[in-house]
Amino acid sequence: MPNTGHIHQNPDFFALWRPDILLLVILAGVVYFYLMGPGRKFFAESGPVSGGTKALMITALGVYYLAQGTPINYYGHSHLFSSHMLQMSLIYLVFPPLFYLGLPHWLIKSIIEIKWIKPWLYRITHPLISVIVFNALFSFYHIPTIFNYIMEVHYLHLIYHWVLMLTAFQMWFPIFVKDPKWSRLNGLQKMVYMFANGVLLTPACALLIFTQVLVYDVYMGAPQTLFFLPSLDDQQMGGVVMKIMQEIVYGIVLAYSFFEWFRSERKKEEQMDRDLLESLQPMKRSESGETRDSVLNPKQVPSS
Repeated sequence: MPNTGHIHQNPDFFALWRPDILLLVILAGVVYFYLMGPGRKFFAESGPVSGGTKALMITALGVYYLAQGTPINYYGHSHLFSSHMLQMSLIYLVFPPLFYLGLPHWLIKSIIEIKWIKPWLYRITHPLISVIVFNALFSFYHIPTIFNYIMEVHYLHLIYHWVLMLTAFQMWFPIFVKDPKWSRLNGLQKMVYMFANGVLLTPACALLIFTQVLVYDVYMGAPQTLFFLPSLDDQQMGGVVMKIMQEIVYGIVLAYSFFEWFRSERKKEEQMDRDLLESLQPMKRSESGETRDSVLNPKQVPSS
């Protein structure tokens, strides 16, 4: 069914800029800075949090508001499919990594070690499960029949959005949670993991980029918001936007994983060198002792 019923030609300020989302983001920021400051006393292994870590969390919250509380959200829902895909890439590919990086290690550990959370969380964040679940649900969502139905039923759209959000955090978990008990991938394996993510996300993007017909009813009949972007081009642009955002984010994370692996390997080599030097110390001391004894007690050469 073409979209004709829920498009507002003159959206008001609330529809475009969502003060409720802004308030939610501000409240989340207040809670975060309380936990990073006076609230640290409630966590046994807490410590000071760097300004860089706090800046990453502020950026994460800013990205969330950009995706959910600005015209990107409004126009993405019923006008521009490319705006919708930009919103999804911000929420699922950009926001979770920044959020993880904005949390100190001691806070993450305190949460994942809660007794009633730990058993099931450890199972569902296995890398193989994590990489499959998010990408399967994302691809499933973009099947035209399913997409059209979900976008027309508000509560289903809201539920699916939050399910995708949670599975996005699940997908990023093996990369950014570094507690030794939970880290099941080394740096090299993380690179393979991110490559697999890119491969699994590609079919959904390719479907959108190369299709020559409109497949999503919700954007049929919508007013052409941008004069240079008719509906079919907008649909194809949506696939391009998602693919470009994925390549940028995954490329950055691949580089992050590579340097993490490189530093780890270099530390191992340095430790091996130190261990080798320490193992040679007794031998050197023994040799120096024998040399000293030979000087103090030279062997007598028998006379002829």
